[in-house]
Amino acid sequence: MEHKRITVKAMIAADKQKTWDYYTQPEHITKWNFADPSWHCPSATNDMRVGGRYVARMEAKDGSFGFDFDAVYTEIHPGENFTYEFGGRFATVEFKEINGQTEVTVTFDPETKNPIDFQQKGWQAILDNFKKYTESH
Repeated sequence: MEHKRITVKAMIAADKQKTWDYYTQPEHITKWNFADPSWHCPSATNDMRVGGRYVARMEAKDGSFGFDFDAVYTEIHPGENFTYEFGGRFATVEFKEINGQTEVTVTFDPETKNPIDFQQKGWQAILDNFKKYTESH
């Protein structure tokens, strides 16, 4: 079954450079990269070059479940956008400065195990965490 790509967005009250840095630097990724407060991201690495790997460990705080989000960059335009591939799926993240704020748009290929609305809500929750973290630091 073919699914349309899913898009989530957030307007961040920060300039594009700060937004890019907070989205791509491991010391920041571990502070926002989870969809629910009962989860966390204890570690992240990011080799930001075409062919480089991005790995973020996502775990339930109670230790009941966890997984590595493991992706390989296929395209990077520093400060503007990037695309990575994970398990045969692709995601593109775009940064657009609008009146001193930055719109972050994430477009990704859904997986087939979970409903589309569940996936969209999960990715939006992570992006909302990113917004909250970036704007508070």
